[in-house]
Amino acid sequence: MERVDWWAARTAAFGGIMVQFLLWAILFLLCWPVAILALILYPLIWVLMLPFRLVGITVTAVFSLLRAILLLPARVLEGPRRP
Repeated sequence: MERVDWWAARTAAFGGIMVQFLLWAILFLLCWPVAILALILYPLIWVLMLPFRLVGITVTAVFSLLRAILLLPARVLEGPRRP
């Protein structure tokens, strides 16, 4: 299993949110009707894309399960791991 540093992941996500907000603010200054339209349409597009994300997660899980099942005999025959 790969360990993830939760603080690094959190700060990276915050940095992405900050960049998105700054880009939206620049768009708002340049063309406010388009910025308001983007603000209204973003949740609708997110809801429309949600089923595709769920299908992607499911397909990834199925392939991971198949990989684990196919590699199980090799892992069992490998024997115990040495530190």
